[in-house]
Amino acid sequence: MKRFVASAMAALMLLTVFASAAMADDNTTSAASTVEIRGPVYNGSSLTDILANTAYGNDTAITMDANKFAAFYYDIDNNVTTESLSIKNVAGTSGRTIGDNGLVYKTTIGKAEYENKDVDWGNYSVIGFFADKYIPLKSNAADKLAKLVLDSDDKYTLKTGESLDLGDGYSLQAKQVDVDGNKVWLEFDKDGEYVDDEIVSTDSGDHTWTCKVDDVQGEDDVPVLKVHVNQVFQGAVDSIAQIDAVWLIDYANAIKINSDDEFGKLNDVSINGPTITITNDDTFSLTKDSDQEIGQGLYFKVADSNDLRFYAYKQQTTPGTYDVRGTVVSGTQPYTWTSDNFAGFFYDLKKNVGTETLSVSDVNGRTIPKNGLNYSTTISKVDYNADDIFNGTYPVLGFFAQKYVPLKSTDASKLAKLVLDSDDKYTLKTGDTLDLGDGYSLQAKQVDVDGNKVWLEFDKEGEYVDDEIVSTDSGDHTWTCKVDDVQGEDDVPVLKAHVNQVFQGAVDSIAQIDGVWLIDYANAIKINSDDEFGKLNDVSINGPTITITNDDTFSLTKDSDQEIGEGMYFKVADSSDLRYYPYVEQTLGNGTVTTTLGNTTSIDNTTVTDNMSVTPTPVVNSTETPDVNASTPTNMETQTTTDTSATANNTTETKNKSPGFEIVPAIFGLLSVFYIVRKNR
Repeated sequence: MKRFVASAMAALMLLTVFASAAMADDNTTSAASTVEIRGPVYNGSSLTDILANTAYGNDTAITMDANKFAAFYYDIDNNVTTESLSIKNVAGTSGRTIGDNGLVYKTTIGKAEYENKDVDWGNYSVIGFFADKYIPLKSNAADKLAKLVLDSDDKYTLKTGESLDLGDGYSLQAKQVDVDGNKVWLEFDKDGEYVDDEIVSTDSGDHTWTCKVDDVQGEDDVPVLKVHVNQVFQGAVDSIAQIDAVWLIDYANAIKINSDDEFGKLNDVSINGPTITITNDDTFSLTKDSDQEIGQGLYFKVADSNDLRFYAYKQQTTPGTYDVRGTVVSGTQPYTWTSDNFAGFFYDLKKNVGTETLSVSDVNGRTIPKNGLNYSTTISKVDYNADDIFNGTYPVLGFFAQKYVPLKSTDASKLAKLVLDSDDKYTLKTGDTLDLGDGYSLQAKQVDVDGNKVWLEFDKEGEYVDDEIVSTDSGDHTWTCKVDDVQGEDDVPVLKAHVNQVFQGAVDSIAQIDGVWLIDYANAIKINSDDEFGKLNDVSINGPTITITNDDTFSLTKDSDQEIGEGMYFKVADSSDLRYYPYVEQTLGNGTVTTTLGNTTSIDNTTVTDNMSVTPTPVVNSTETPDVNASTPTNMETQTTTDTSATANNTTETKNKSPGFEIVPAIFGLLSVFYIVRKNR
């Protein structure tokens, strides 16, 4: 009997652990986010109407290049653009339909300067390909490409045995440093495996090692790495080499583009030396309320509207920090950015609502005079995502490229960020908690199936805020939670939750929620007339409108990032010609998108912070041959094949999965057996 009891108890404990794990998994939240970088907004009754609008095109085509489409590769210093996307007025283009070969993507090899201009490396060939920066393996052929990993003018010091992580599995190791001879022995590795090595002298030649690799997509002598050694010197203990320029391509994952490749709806490929042109071999429909893939992460987002309104966008899923920029301006002419031409500004496609403008005027040389820089934003109204549930609209205000909700619909001075506006469905059983984000949560306290009611509790950081019993057999099934003393305002709607139904599951009573709207009232802000926002320091608040100008002159200094205010910047070209654009930074990492402030190093359209690290590594003499491994982008040839597919999602979801009901009968059955056996004995 004791042996049986011990066995039964052990099994019961194991099942309890599994049940707990299942329940824990059910209550976890999943977040999947992307950065969406969009192009200009096109609006009209039909494609024919849009094509005829001289503000967009010339009746024969509308074309987006990097000056208009922030996702496309752009080198502001050299004013280099290589990509364009056009909709052409061909046979079959009308209404919402683009005719055969009417959607044209084109890219042509250009030239860019190395980041370190002092080492006199000249320039290198570059090409944007579906909004990513690539390096052609041959300067006059666009069909064989490798991504740029690094182009840096940062300084790094390496002592003997140390390894410099260059990114994407590539590294550079200082094997030995010869101070007397002013030389350093460097080794280049991929995934820890030897690729090549070189002794670089700093007292003769150009102090540069250009590493060339054979058999990269069938090409030999391909320059894949350039390293400039500034100096070697004797430290207090160690001999040290200083590197001040590194350029590297991901040759191991080089791709080959063929004429029979297909890229989403773009499936007619033509390669003519330095130019790739890809068109649609079939008609392309801009369906109402949809995201239509163009190819390789490029999409059209089409409004839920009877009018035809759409924009192109690139969906970024790779963690990193992205510059989301506006139209490029050359010279001193006045210019105004709105949500139509500045992808960073808040924009609601469905309602065609943008609230922000930024303008420059009276620029003299590189100086914007007092009050020549003007930022303005005005409250507007948008639909709830769950517009079939929550009737009406709510007030919204873009403020320095962030979406806010005014606490009062006619007063722009008191704002709270929008946390959630969702029409996703969530199921909660008694005791379950729905994580809404930013420390807010919604808990199902009890579910009354007979009365078709659920008792909900709203919490912040685990602390009680409010609760309500919501009925599904009368009224609008909605709880609107109002809070007092939010920046001095009472009865502020901070949460709306719609309960679709309550029902009896196999074991538990369950409530289904199909609409949630929430603002971050706990961190609401108040804007005062004496506030300052970077260089914008003259604040005027007039009911629903905020206007902020510069009380001092503003300099567009060559080769600089000048903060406008609150994380919004001007990037100014390293050029004798004045060329600049506004931008904000968005960081994608660990499933979340955040606005990033601070100093970052720009690498094509992506910026990374401290991309390289130094790691001490044992010194080993290696004679291994290069290991060239590759991944396989869709429809393109590579060195080797691995799966690089990724799931992209524009929303952040928090869902409770179906509970592990099957565990409960197992536990019950085990207890029953235990009881019967014990009773019989």
